[in-house]
Amino acid sequence: MDQLPVIASLALFVLLVVAFAYVLRRAAKVVAVTREDDAFRSDGAALAERAVATITPGAERIDRVRRRSDAPATLDEVLLELVEAVAALRVEADALVPPAPLVATAARIAEELDRAARAVETVRHGCVLLGVEAGRPRELEGETSIKRGYLNLLHAREALATLAEGLRLGRAEAGGWYSHRPKAS
Repeated sequence: MDQLPVIASLALFVLLVVAFAYVLRRAAKVVAVTREDDAFRSDGAALAERAVATITPGAERIDRVRRRSDAPATLDEVLLELVEAVAALRVEADALVPPAPLVATAARIAEELDRAARAVETVRHGCVLLGVEAGRPRELEGETSIKRGYLNLLHAREALATLAEGLRLGRAEAGGWYSHRPKAS
């Protein structure tokens, strides 16, 4: 009978050690998930902020052409650099490894970078049309392409800025109401 309290206390001690190990293991999983989430949020926000910083000067130069302060030929080098920079950012976006809850946010970053690339191509098309001496209809089409591309570039920039802010603030659904709409059929 003297050994019963010793065996009971030893069994209780083993039970406490097992319970402590279980709690510690669960806490380690939570910390790992949080660390992965924070790493993606930080990397995604940095990427989106770099995209905004890349797009802004190009948009300003496009705006000068849109307002007819500069000639369309002045954009040749700017558009080429912008296309290359956005393509490089898109490759970085593809390399991001989001945790399961943020897969949609990573996809939105990639979509907005694609939108920016299409916008630059639209501006380039408008500049080509303005360089062709084909009369008033071509000139109007060129101006419209530049304006449309400029506005799409601004929308992509604003959506990326909103995504970056949402990621930095730790919102579960980073992005604004306008950043993810169902596609028209």
